[in-house]
Amino acid sequence: MRSNTDPFWLDRPVLVTGCTGILGSWLTIALVDAGAAVTGLIRDEVPFSHLRRSGYQDRIRVVRGDVTNYELVERALNEYEIDTVFHLAAQTIVPIANRAPLSTFETNVKGTWTVLEAARRAPRITRVVVASSDKAYGIHQKLPYTEDDALLACHPYDVSKACADRIAQTYATTYALPVCVTRCANLYGGGDLNWSRLIPGTIRAVIRRRRPVIRSDGTLLRDYLYIPDAVAGYLRLAKHIGAPKVTGEAFNFGMDDPKSVMEVVQTIIDESDQPSIEPQVLGEAKNEIQAQYLDSSKAKRLLGWAPQHSLREGLRKTLAWYYEFLT
Repeated sequence: MRSNTDPFWLDRPVLVTGCTGILGSWLTIALVDAGAAVTGLIRDEVPFSHLRRSGYQDRIRVVRGDVTNYELVERALNEYEIDTVFHLAAQTIVPIANRAPLSTFETNVKGTWTVLEAARRAPRITRVVVASSDKAYGIHQKLPYTEDDALLACHPYDVSKACADRIAQTYATTYALPVCVTRCANLYGGGDLNWSRLIPGTIRAVIRRRRPVIRSDGTLLRDYLYIPDAVAGYLRLAKHIGAPKVTGEAFNFGMDDPKSVMEVVQTIIDESDQPSIEPQVLGEAKNEIQAQYLDSSKAKRLLGWAPQHSLREGLRKTLAWYYEFLT
């Protein structure tokens, strides 16, 4: 038996939707290492995903198809006698959502009700975790966001996550489905190949000895969470479903330490082998909220969760991953 096998997860049948994404890859790897019997739902083959490159995709059962296909999801839950669902499948790129909102709504909203309805009808389900986002909160005058704040999203991606969030809570309230919602800060770590995102795009530029491009004016404030810390939050939350004050609830996971875009870019530059390079600031970003950051005290109080990596530590490890990948 592996030293990191967890008795809670040992042989537990788990479905991860979106298992080839950055969060899905890291979470799936952690579940396999903990001894879970993981089934992954994969729509498109992603040959350079962290899950594929790590070799862990060959260590799970794979169901191929779209998360909006009810019959497919229902079959997977029942044939593999799934106990726990982590619903992560989503279109997560904000500029894509702005350009093509219908595909984002289809995947993020319909995909969520499809998974939840299939879970409601599956007899062996004991816990479901649905990924929302800090973007669901929208614009508030008071920061940081707490879980009691209203979801005031108004742009396509943000609204799609707010809808998924409320649908999940509807299933908890109306049907007593054992479901919880995560609202995470901006996630980063090795394996994110969406180069339009700030951190992987900046790291690739620095490794290529190019000036990083900042689409905004650099002053946007965000909370950034290293992927292994987010994975620890997901696993801890799933374990606590069924406990008082947990089931049916939403939980923030963040650093509680917002940084500007320019601070993040400069930290990457400082930790790289190109410390004198200067970013190119375009100031062209649209439909971006000026400041978004979280209060994670509820997760710390009820789940005993806390991030284990500072931003600089997480970025240092992330840089190392991309140096290996790109050079």
